[in-house]
Amino acid sequence: MRKFERISFEQFKKDVSDSKELYEKIELPKRSTSHSAGYDIRSIEDVTIKVGEAKAIKTGLKVSMNDDEVLYLYVRSSLGYKYNVTLMNSVGVIDSDFYNNPDNEGHFQIKLLNLGEKDFEVHIGDRIAQGVFMKYLCVDDEEEIKDKRKGGIGSTSKERK
Repeated sequence: MRKFERISFEQFKKDVSDSKELYEKIELPKRSTSHSAGYDIRSIEDVTIKVGEAKAIKTGLKVSMNDDEVLYLYVRSSLGYKYNVTLMNSVGVIDSDFYNNPDNEGHFQIKLLNLGEKDFEVHIGDRIAQGVFMKYLCVDDEEEIKDKRKGGIGSTSKERK
């Protein structure tokens, strides 16, 4: 099943804060119009990104999806167009097995890079990115992959046992 969820309050306390009030304010992503492809993702913290600087912004979210799907993360068009702010890695990729991983429960963050000429302010509740679900295909003659995700960001490039 495809859905967004809040991370658990225990994970929230590790990653963000012990504020139950802030935790309760986390808004699940939703589309703005009936034909929007992207689900708007909001910041749960106030952040200033200086010129030339990149910062990871917490979302308090994790996402569940079908095995043959991926969630692509894009910066909101208006941030790039009006403020020269972009996603640090151009496009974020959240694989289906990132959900509930043992490192961080699947808590994904949005890393923004400020290429503008002045500091960029992000406030709690600001829409900073959009997530688009897509199905993907694999080659027909692929060998069986037995490795399973054992952690969070960057875990698939770690040496496996």
